[in-house]
Amino acid sequence: MALFLDRSRFLLRKLKDLRNLTPQRNRVKEKWAATRPKHPPTRLALQHFDATYGTELGSLWPSIRIALLSEKKYGALINVFSSDVSLAELQVQGCRDFINDGVVQTSFEGGAKNESSDVSMAKAEADGLQESPLQHSPNLQCFVFQRGDIRRFKPARPDQFGLFGYYLMDAASVLPCLALDVKDGDTVLDLCAAPGGKSLALLQTQLIRFLCANDSSVSRTKRLKQVLQSYIPKQFLTEDTLRITSFDGTMWGEIEKNAFDRVLVDVPCTTDRHSLMEDDNNIFNKSRTGERRSLPQLQLELLLAGIIAACPGGEIVYSTCTLSLNQNQSVVEQAIHLAQEQHNIHLQVVSLRPLVQMFKNTFHFAPELHLGEMVIPHLAANFGPIYLCKLRRLT
Repeated sequence: MALFLDRSRFLLRKLKDLRNLTPQRNRVKEKWAATRPKHPPTRLALQHFDATYGTELGSLWPSIRIALLSEKKYGALINVFSSDVSLAELQVQGCRDFINDGVVQTSFEGGAKNESSDVSMAKAEADGLQESPLQHSPNLQCFVFQRGDIRRFKPARPDQFGLFGYYLMDAASVLPCLALDVKDGDTVLDLCAAPGGKSLALLQTQLIRFLCANDSSVSRTKRLKQVLQSYIPKQFLTEDTLRITSFDGTMWGEIEKNAFDRVLVDVPCTTDRHSLMEDDNNIFNKSRTGERRSLPQLQLELLLAGIIAACPGGEIVYSTCTLSLNQNQSVVEQAIHLAQEQHNIHLQVVSLRPLVQMFKNTFHFAPELHLGEMVIPHLAANFGPIYLCKLRRLT
């Protein structure tokens, strides 16, 4: 009996030693399974997009879905204020300035007016849109790699004055700035300006007499200031030419009415690509469900504020980085109706088909939206999504 008890104690000690040698992750696996999120925001976003965009986009959705889940392409917005910009180096890498290339190509095609341009103009007239040619500043340059080329840009270097040679951004994000079509001496409001890429692009034109860059978030406004200070010389960031504010953009109509020649309203949205790729700061987090559902109302209020801030004859560009019909065309339709009904402001939709024709070799555009235009992600040209619609204030 004593021998049996001794062997039992020996076996128990062995089992205890084995338990101590068991890796910690296996011992607490059950606890981890209880605390790990069962439905991360990225997965919830994909489920939502599959259900929504599968219906809205139909046969386009599968290819867009693959592109959204792949690494996006960037463009290098050239800083004309930097002394360390090597355009030749970018060209040797196989990059091209998509803006000036598009202008040259359009000019070449426009030498003999073809049937497709006639059809485009006739379609615009039938839809009640005004189609007008877009102009651009030669100072605004953005380099991209060729279609299908997925190489990355090298980080920009600061010059002797600490200014960086180029700013990396989704090249399609430059399109709202081009659609705004700023003229020499214009006053411009960027209502939701942070993190600052579009404000920077607008300043690169060197046409703007005064820019007001606003964002409701104080922390994001600090980021905006850092971006501009890293690319624009101090003498161009004076109070006479630039004002950076942190006001609630929905209240701007009460702050300044009929004040700006051009207004850019690049609203907060579901930010589709980020929502699918990053769990951090993801609007599909369950704790942000209410915020996400209220986005269309916020977007509507921001667009109405931008419309009121524009002067009669001024132009407004509304843009998002989502494919959502509810956040894009629906918001614009409601804003046009409410502007007339509540503020007696009449608006005209300006066709952006010239912009599509100009840059069709760089971006993949959604076919024939009934209102506005949209760059859709595509594996060969993985930019966007970017939706934009241009309005002209008549009264």
